[in-house]
Amino acid sequence: MAVSDDRLFEESRRRLTGLAYRILGSLAEAEDAVQDTFVKWTEADGTAIDSPQAWLTTVCTRRCLDLLRAARRTRVDYVGAWLPEPVHSVSDDTPETSLELASSLSTGFLLLLERLSPRERAAYLLHEIFDQSYAEVAAALGLQEPACRKLVSRAKAAVGRPAIRYTASLDRQETMLAGFRDALASGRTDRLAALLSQEIALNADGGGRASAIARTLHGKVEVLDFVTGPLRGFWADYELRVADINGGRGLLLLTADGLLTAAVTFGYDGDGRVDGIFIMRNPDKLVRLQAGGPALA
Repeated sequence: MAVSDDRLFEESRRRLTGLAYRILGSLAEAEDAVQDTFVKWTEADGTAIDSPQAWLTTVCTRRCLDLLRAARRTRVDYVGAWLPEPVHSVSDDTPETSLELASSLSTGFLLLLERLSPRERAAYLLHEIFDQSYAEVAAALGLQEPACRKLVSRAKAAVGRPAIRYTASLDRQETMLAGFRDALASGRTDRLAALLSQEIALNADGGGRASAIARTLHGKVEVLDFVTGPLRGFWADYELRVADINGGRGLLLLTADGLLTAAVTFGYDGDGRVDGIFIMRNPDKLVRLQAGGPALA
């Protein structure tokens, strides 16, 4: 007998989308994976499913692994720097669980996950972020528990210290946004410079579809010169709007008629200083942000 309770699936949709996005780094692909999971759900024999949540997690994870392997082959030919697709996120700086999930949405953290193999990435996210037991991870990946433990251990070593997922307070983020906007408006660097880490790096993703700086900028001098020089000139006639993006406060760059042309997210080190500025210019990756796509948590 096929499963007929769509309510059970809809109650899991947001969680599945959040998991799929973190595995894939693309909301478009995540939504495809979740939709494929829904199709399988409607066709499945409900009497054979002991735990709907576990079943859905397993099907979605395995579909994501297929998509991730295919995506990695296409990213070899990607033009310029590749950044994850920016997404709207829920802003909540009080519950620890919300902070934990928010930090795992950050652009910097998602880029770190690119170091991992598809299975390492899935095992790490399921166990460390979504609090799945090793037995549950093993079932989702079709592996033995010892193998899953090794995957998570290798992933943790590759991703690095816990501070990499540090989330700055909202006050600190607001101060950063004010300093960034002031530097763009006035050309003065003192306020922004005090908020940047010595190891600050700036990356931009145009995907060959929009103009973007082709190389990574490193260090305060290079980043500040770019922000108050070329970037200030390019963005002079656009509106900068604060938004909750990828688990933190970011900026949207809009034309006079409301067309989204860029999204900016920031990464913070353990001392609350900005160590990463990420600029998305690829219009294909801005479509869902422009359309007000789902807010992830």
